[in-house]
Amino acid sequence: MLLNKRFSYNAHNIFSLIKQSLNGELQDYTTGSIRRAVILLAIPMMLEMSMESVFALVDIYFVSHLGKHATSTVGLTESVITIVYSLAIGISMAATAMVARRVGEKNPEAATRAGMQSILVALIITILISIPGFIYAGNILRWMGAEEAAIKMGTNYTRIMMGGSLVIMLLFLINGIFRGAGDAMMAMKSLWLANICNIILCPLLIRGFGPIPAFGLQGAAMATCIGRGIGVCYQLYHLFNGNRLVRFTTRMLKPNLAIIRSLISIAWPGTLQFLIGSGSWIVLASLVVQTGMSDASAGYQIAIRIVLFFILPAWGMSNAAVTLVGQNLGAGKPDRAEQSVLQTAKYNAVFMGVMSLIFLFFAPFIISFFTKETSVAAYAISALKIVSAGFLFYGVGMVMANAFNGAGDTRTPTIINLFGFWFFQIPLAYFLSKTLGMGPLGVFIAIPVAETTITIMSYIVFKKGRWKLKKI
Repeated sequence: MLLNKRFSYNAHNIFSLIKQSLNGELQDYTTGSIRRAVILLAIPMMLEMSMESVFALVDIYFVSHLGKHATSTVGLTESVITIVYSLAIGISMAATAMVARRVGEKNPEAATRAGMQSILVALIITILISIPGFIYAGNILRWMGAEEAAIKMGTNYTRIMMGGSLVIMLLFLINGIFRGAGDAMMAMKSLWLANICNIILCPLLIRGFGPIPAFGLQGAAMATCIGRGIGVCYQLYHLFNGNRLVRFTTRMLKPNLAIIRSLISIAWPGTLQFLIGSGSWIVLASLVVQTGMSDASAGYQIAIRIVLFFILPAWGMSNAAVTLVGQNLGAGKPDRAEQSVLQTAKYNAVFMGVMSLIFLFFAPFIISFFTKETSVAAYAISALKIVSAGFLFYGVGMVMANAFNGAGDTRTPTIINLFGFWFFQIPLAYFLSKTLGMGPLGVFIAIPVAETTITIMSYIVFKKGRWKLKKI
């Protein structure tokens, strides 16, 4: 009887927390239970990233049925467009850190001003990237080592994706502003709206339906840009017309050089941090296509999309550390910030550990939904099993990185990534795949080995505690 009452009480508390987290009410994350704070932030953040991962799978499902050249083109294009993602994440990281710090200091007007200035910076940068990306789309695929058939099929896809970089940038950035303010529910709604539109439009524009013509591969790019554009419109509406903690006004669009300098000082190493990571993925994708051609490339891209399906929710949970660190440092509570990070890392490790077991035992079954080509499936299964072996370490590592970023200490994870990816992962992948002749298998092995090393390095530096002293 006592056990039943205790179970009923715990279940009631859990459901109450879930309901509270999804209500979108403003919370003070600098006081009260740390576990409660982590859960309140993590649930909408995980749901936010879950929808992003759902779209990634839906997209690759329809694209993979267009053939291996289409799948390879999407993978190679996304390897390049991760540069845009890196810039978006870097700038949003700076915005999140500054907004969270100002919110922790109980200064919402300064938080709003920081968010507005970050959008101004993002607009300028995106224009400088998207124009040459649109013009040289075919050359980008050729530089990546794509076969001529893939270039012929995929140039328009790459052109649309590069030209639509602005909506990618703004969607990530504005959600970063919401998260910094502790408004995780609004960030979730924005991404859900964008990706539901993506999921509906993707099959319609790829295959055609009624009066809608079939656009093939370029239809996937059109769906992505339109869907994310709708999400950005929704975000801007609530920022200018809503009653959120951060509320935009046009007068704050006037450049503020002091804030812009602070944003850039946090954003450039943050952007470099992700450029280093995304750059290494470009090299790895190129090594896979060089040593295994389109079959290996297609299999690898399918596996990576499936991996992202589970890593993105974990990344969502790790984003809770960004908000908690920023707001608690702003409130003058560094020890609470550290405990919040360790609690989040524990939850993320458990989640990723379970996902690792699922992939190790059910990889062939999962891959069977995405391709029937035997050679492509064989590469996909190998990549999925090998990469997922390091999931537990990925879960802890991404929380550690986000803890530094939330404090505004974007340089530390940047340095760790530089050594971990470029001085260890890439040489190891090259050595295994080419020197030892292991081909794509060598690339797959280098991924969990390097990620595990990066996690261990990050944890050691985190425990030294210098990030607690960062001023922004």
